[in-house]
Amino acid sequence: MDIDTDLLFTWGAVAKKTPKNCIIFYENDPPLYFYQILEGTVKMTYTNEDGKDLTVGIFENGSSFGEPPLFIDQPYPASAVAQTDCVLLKLSKANFFLLLEENPKIQSKILKVFAWRIYNKIVFSKNIINHKPEYRVQYFLDNLKKQQNIPPNQRLKIQYTRQEIADFTGLRVETVIRTISIMNKKKKIEIIDHKIFY
Repeated sequence: MDIDTDLLFTWGAVAKKTPKNCIIFYENDPPLYFYQILEGTVKMTYTNEDGKDLTVGIFENGSSFGEPPLFIDQPYPASAVAQTDCVLLKLSKANFFLLLEENPKIQSKILKVFAWRIYNKIVFSKNIINHKPEYRVQYFLDNLKKQQNIPPNQRLKIQYTRQEIADFTGLRVETVIRTISIMNKKKKIEIIDHKIFY
């Protein structure tokens, strides 16, 4: 979701520098603000019952994050951390809802964003749960291409580390490393200077 920054400032948003690795909010915190990224990258994660951190999403310039709890008055289901040095726009919950009331087009836009996120989560879960590691990793890579509108026959340099791929797919990092090696041998991916190309 990308709301015009001038509009956000008009409604009282403030820009805040957030250093790398700084926690923006914790899992179970109450939602108090609408956040949009002006610069940098934010990662949302939660810890499962086994103590393993799982990645919910990685959000970049122009993206908003953590909005659903604002609408249902529920605590955040995941923590948000600055993955790089960031500049974030923060708009109070009350002002965010006033902005939405005055701007039906933005309401429609946010509904579409929510619909896509729900759809992608269901499809992702369906394709990840109970499948072999190679299938999980390949689905993750296919999904990255789809999100970035890259045709299947065009090569994409994967910006994620093996650990991040493990966090997204629910696999151990050792399993991801082994799976990527197998996929490289099968020529499903290419590894150049330790970078994955798919």
